[in-house]
Amino acid sequence: MRLWHESLIPRLPRAQLLGQHREIAALRGNGWGRRHATVNYVFTHSPYLLYRFHILVMDEMHARGYRPNERWYDPLYRGTSCEPYVELTPCDISTPIYPEHDDRYLRECLDNLAGKGIVL
Repeated sequence: MRLWHESLIPRLPRAQLLGQHREIAALRGNGWGRRHATVNYVFTHSPYLLYRFHILVMDEMHARGYRPNERWYDPLYRGTSCEPYVELTPCDISTPIYPEHDDRYLRECLDNLAGKGIVL
């Protein structure tokens, strides 16, 4: 499980883009707080940041003609098997959304993709 560096979202191949949507949906739902070495940093931030990152992914999906479930655009929504948040306070958003998505992380993501035979 990985969140791709946000600058790569518009360039991700179909499989990685759709996989990113599935992984974020899982993290927003019952996966929230479940430790995974690659995404543990997500849990040190408000879940609102993950929602906003998800918006970037879904907007790219829409731009490519895919139709993610519109319910995911609700910041309180957490999937069909997870109770929604009662409240989720918006917080300031920076660019990139996650400060961990620095140049080193971008290189790590590019190397990961290259290992799959994907060169962006």
